[in-house]
Amino acid sequence: MYNPILGFARDGWPIIGLFALATVVMALLRWPVPAVIVLAATAFCLNFFRDPDRASPREPGLAVAPADGVVCKMGQAPDPLSGEMRQVVCIFMNVFNVHVNRAVVDGTVTEVRYIPGKFFNASLDKASTDNERNVIGLRDADGGQWSVVQIAGLIARRIVCKAAPGDKLARGERYGMIKFGSRLDVYLPHGYHPAVAMGQKTMAGVTVLAKKAE
Repeated sequence: MYNPILGFARDGWPIIGLFALATVVMALLRWPVPAVIVLAATAFCLNFFRDPDRASPREPGLAVAPADGVVCKMGQAPDPLSGEMRQVVCIFMNVFNVHVNRAVVDGTVTEVRYIPGKFFNASLDKASTDNERNVIGLRDADGGQWSVVQIAGLIARRIVCKAAPGDKLARGERYGMIKFGSRLDVYLPHGYHPAVAMGQKTMAGVTVLAKKAE
């Protein structure tokens, strides 16, 4: 759905190309300081937009992390789609993490809702309710309803979501990204419990985020 091009997120190539071209131009003009600056910016963008292949666990009853980052919040909160109180796990991504987002479970997209907002630091609690965000509802094979929220941050200004209602996503499948620092909130359906701890680092599509109760 959101497959990479030569190992990099497709939305990153125009930005990478722009900085790379600027580097060449500055070098040809013999402007060493600007050339070094834009070369560093090119290297940063190459690192930011990298999109490595990942192998997701296939055991039943598991949900994987939708993003690389650190678990910054856990607890109960109202689901942004249903308003129902649910367990939520929040992952904060800094600018050095891979920013491509992946599906937490096999399922069908039931809703995609964009909510305009502000651009507070994504690690703050109020980011969940005040920041610009995009919510996808995902129904798994057992009928469990998941809500996954892409939240823009202090620097982030563009949320990319290629999922649409009716799409079927496989666990670990890429479906979008957030540019330059952000956060993902995952609202668990009843019957699942978190399998991560506060401060734990996550890897999108690989780290087991939640497990179904036996």
